[in-house]
Amino acid sequence: MESKNLLIIMSDQHTRGLMGCYGHPLVKTPNLDRLAARGTRFSACWTPSPVCIPARASFATGKYIHQIGFWDNADPYDGSLPSWHHHLREAGHWVVSIGKLHFRSDEDDCGFSESIVPMQVIEGKGDLMGLIRDDLPVRGAAYKMAKMAGPGESVYTQYDREIASRAQIWLHEEARKYRDKPWVLFVSFVSPHYPLTAPPDHYFPYFDNPDLPMPRFYEKSERPDHPFIRDYAMAFNFDDYFKTPDDVRRAVSGYFGLCSFMDEQAGKVMQALTDAGLANDTRIIYTSDHGDALGKRGLWGKSTLYEETCGVPLIVAGEGIPQGKVIDTPTNLVDIYPFIIDCVGENGRQMVMPDHPGVSIARLANGEKPERTVLSEYHGMGSTTGAFAIRNGRYKYVHYVKYAPQLFDLETDPEEARDLAADPKFAKVRAECEAKLRAMLSPEDVDARAKKRQAEQLERYGGREAVIARGDLGFSPPPGVRAEFQ
Repeated sequence: MESKNLLIIMSDQHTRGLMGCYGHPLVKTPNLDRLAARGTRFSACWTPSPVCIPARASFATGKYIHQIGFWDNADPYDGSLPSWHHHLREAGHWVVSIGKLHFRSDEDDCGFSESIVPMQVIEGKGDLMGLIRDDLPVRGAAYKMAKMAGPGESVYTQYDREIASRAQIWLHEEARKYRDKPWVLFVSFVSPHYPLTAPPDHYFPYFDNPDLPMPRFYEKSERPDHPFIRDYAMAFNFDDYFKTPDDVRRAVSGYFGLCSFMDEQAGKVMQALTDAGLANDTRIIYTSDHGDALGKRGLWGKSTLYEETCGVPLIVAGEGIPQGKVIDTPTNLVDIYPFIIDCVGENGRQMVMPDHPGVSIARLANGEKPERTVLSEYHGMGSTTGAFAIRNGRYKYVHYVKYAPQLFDLETDPEEARDLAADPKFAKVRAECEAKLRAMLSPEDVDARAKKRQAEQLERYGGREAVIARGDLGFSPPPGVRAEFQ
């Protein structure tokens, strides 16, 4: 690939299917749809972990969670492991972030040449309640999901507007100063992460639409009865606060509206790139850190390994990328790391090492189908056991260290309504899947490593009762906003 600048746009908690270009009949994302039309869209991309801090640490380092050990939302990336930002800055590239990082602190050197209005974890600690992995406490701030859903502005929509403004300014006034080597601009929005408060012009077109659907499998009789799911739903009891169908409608409308609002902000950034005369010299990536259950199966938020939470959108466009193409090959956010290195012309500098599991999305976009196992894993809040999902052809296998596994045929059952794991007819498939997982890692060893680290941190912060007394934040505040625990 010819070396080019790179604009990376990342949203927060955007479920893969909730975009026009991914076939959703209602959600309007015209700017990102246009990006997909002139680039390549990936239909089967997973996050390395369906929760913010591990996913973002993995995105930075290009490695899976079990490789890097940033296990949960109380274990933020601190710059101690090399990232693509470190490598490129050291090679002379200007590497800028604008918006959410969710790293430990502004005081850490996390590799950027400049970080503009960065959002980090609260107090350098993050979500300490996630360190408790047995006898799970009920989250005191769960009421915020339902209570804050509706039309209006929130601290998150205000922050996203600032992020878009800062990105436009940087592209117009700063980008041309860096001509010696390609630059990378990482623009990281917080929408559509809850609070599900959407600006009225984006909210009401959905709320007033009679075709707005209820979440699939929302009725209690339709919900899965797996102990991992029960653990999460008990600890994050969001659904207890949805009393009526209208409450659910407000939340779904808020989320859909935030998807459209985020698309509008992304569109402003992409238009600024064009207006500044930089479009031909810049490739663009759009993705998200993880998805959101949005009421499906009675669940809200992230932290499970269903497609709605571990599946993320991924679009790439620019020189060397096929136009209007859809790639069904299983993909992961770790595949972006080698692409970033290649994009700016640094693929010969040993920045991508043998223990980097990713395959450049440019290679995947141009038809390469690697023989490998794609992974998503979870070790955090609302769980008592490590969870690992892999793809094996049409099948998705989810392994729990202390619970029975799950198995889904994504070809005939893309919504994962029928668990095949206990069906004798699929015993061979299940065994093959488990063998592929164990060829990558030992689930028991990884689970033990995560829990050992979490127990040490829990003791460091005063133990179980001290962490529970600190309270539940609900969602991290943006810069300049005071944290409000329950």
